[in-house]
Amino acid sequence: MMDFGPHAGFIFASYGLCLITVLGLIAWVKIDRVNQEKALKELAEQGISRARPEKPTR
Repeated sequence: MMDFGPHAGFIFASYGLCLITVLGLIAWVKIDRVNQEKALKELAEQGISRARPEKPTR
């Protein structure tokens, strides 16, 4: 194993903080996706969609 010297605590704490941050961001995105899909489903049930209305033909 590598010798981190007197800075081992700082190095491991930095890696741990980065790991927690990345995992937190992944969780946030997944939770937000579920909430957005729920909102879209509720809008679709009300008859609201993202589809662009067709242009009238002349």
